Amino acid sequence: MVRHIVVWRLKEQAHGNSRDVNARLIKEKFEALNGKIEGMLKLEVGIDYGRTDESSDIVLYSEFVSKKDLDNYQVHPLHKAAVSFIREARSERRVVDYEL
Repeated sequence: MVRHIVVWRLKEQAHGNSRDVNARLIKEKFEALNGKIEGMLKLEVGIDYGRTDESSDIVLYSEFVSKKDLDNYQVHPLHKAAVSFIREARSERRVVDYEL
């Protein structure tokens, strides 16, 4: 099994929306992928409530059967559509992928 974890910091404004609105939209867009991409076992999105200088705004936690399934997720059209939205809204991205 492979875990894919991504954290983002968002711009104060993007897509004509505030950071809070974009955080909710990103959560909806990514959670809508559940059950739609083969090999994805689980996907959760959390919005940070701490708002400290060290916090990120959003975390994505996902699990895949294999590295190949994670690779297929990365190029899947539904994933690419969600990514195109967040690219404009994010100011920073960090990712960790690891096998269990």
